Amino acid sequence: MLKLTLPEKDDLYADCVAHPNVARVVALSGGYPREEANSRLSRQHGMVASFSRALSEGLSAQQSAEEFDSTLDSSVDSICKASAT
Repeated sequence: MLKLTLPEKDDLYADCVAHPNVARVVALSGGYPREEANSRLSRQHGMVASFSRALSEGLSAQQSAEEFDSTLDSSVDSICKASAT
């Protein structure tokens, strides 16, 4: 498994993704806001997200349980969709 930052060039890691000795190429959000990280990831075919910082974006201890759950659900959904390329 390779954990790599999101590249500037689309499908830069395509050779790694296709390599028979690589189980998975995982994208780090690289400090980008979640929307930008998702956009970049959606253009990287075969990579999946490892977005801990982007996942927690918008979450706060001051939120109600419902607000927290809704924000987290939305984050997970958007990251999952971006990983589905």
